[in-house]
Amino acid sequence: MKFYFPDSQDQIYPRYDFINDEYPDERVRQRDDLYAHQAVKPAPYDGILVSKAIVDGSVKGAGKYSAPQRDRLYRDGVKTFFGLPDPMESLGDCGAFNYINEEYPPYRVEDVLHYYTECRFNSGISIDHVIFGYRPDAPDKDVDPAWVKRREISLDLAEKFIKATESHNRLVTGRKQHLEPIGAAQGWSPASYADSVVQLQKMGYRRIALGGMVPLKTPEILACLEGISEVRKSGVGFHLLGITRIASMERFAKYHVTSFDSTSAFRQAFMDERNNYHTADRSYLAIRVPQVDGNPTLKKLILAGVVSQSAAIKAERECLKLLRQYEADENFEVQEVIDALYAYQSLISDAKKLKKVDDYRDTLVDRPWNHCRCELCKKHKIDMVIFRGTERNKRRGFHNMTVLEAKMRKLPLT
Repeated sequence: MKFYFPDSQDQIYPRYDFINDEYPDERVRQRDDLYAHQAVKPAPYDGILVSKAIVDGSVKGAGKYSAPQRDRLYRDGVKTFFGLPDPMESLGDCGAFNYINEEYPPYRVEDVLHYYTECRFNSGISIDHVIFGYRPDAPDKDVDPAWVKRREISLDLAEKFIKATESHNRLVTGRKQHLEPIGAAQGWSPASYADSVVQLQKMGYRRIALGGMVPLKTPEILACLEGISEVRKSGVGFHLLGITRIASMERFAKYHVTSFDSTSAFRQAFMDERNNYHTADRSYLAIRVPQVDGNPTLKKLILAGVVSQSAAIKAERECLKLLRQYEADENFEVQEVIDALYAYQSLISDAKKLKKVDDYRDTLVDRPWNHCRCELCKKHKIDMVIFRGTERNKRRGFHNMTVLEAKMRKLPLT
């Protein structure tokens, strides 16, 4: 089972100053910053997925790449741009969520093929149009006509894509320059997904990406996989787009799922309400110590004269000082740290976050950073569980992926 991490230009600066919370003047972004596979060993994933929409932009606006970055990706290729080790694979897709509200995908097959081949991806997924809906027993005539149309569009573009890719592969000499075409299957039920797979197999696809399953419950995904398995040809493997669900991976693998991609473990580090720091057995709530000059709510209160800036800075520094003292001294009183965090959070007057302060006790008492063997936890210790700024939050996301990678390695079929 292979795991691809969708790139969104998430990097860390290895020499970030956590004591003063600042970058040195000599830092040059992108040149000096590290991706997760460069920051931790072993790399926490088998490959990266890079969406055309992230690189080139879409109907939603500009992508996350600057013009020089985009030029360098096209010029140097994905392997050099990301500093990917030899065994690591690259996968391109169109980022269908970026045009979910459009009637028709905004890309032409030749544009997508140009993106995949110029950037020298190992594999590329055909253009698809996401169907957001699940009606397990509904035939075509009873579902939203837009769903039917979207499945037809996806299949039509897949047929054009594999023909264009085969033409490209015939023209290039080196095997390494060949692009592996992956067909995208969409559906709203086990039967419609299975029919998409039948048609993609007839076109010649040996690897098929299953899209639109992110909102589905695990039993619904399994029902679709069971339906698909009944029509699967020997040697055909499946990729789950945007799905992790580690507890179900073993069952997914039995239905010939060979790869998946997800940002879930990474994003939980700073997007989840509670499960921010993962371990093999459980997850912990990260300890919020907002930056006075970076927290919009606190800044508004200071500008309105409701909160004294000097009092906020003093409370912020006191929290960080006590957290470091707690890290260094196993006999340090946890309540003293909790009281300081409570006092600081009180200034911001966010009742929801104030209620969470006592829940930090578990994170502090268990000291999970001391039990983690990843390089980031060994180096940054308690800073890994402090919810504060991109450098700490992304490091925690990278750590979470090392936990996911370790869990994947323990599965019988990985």
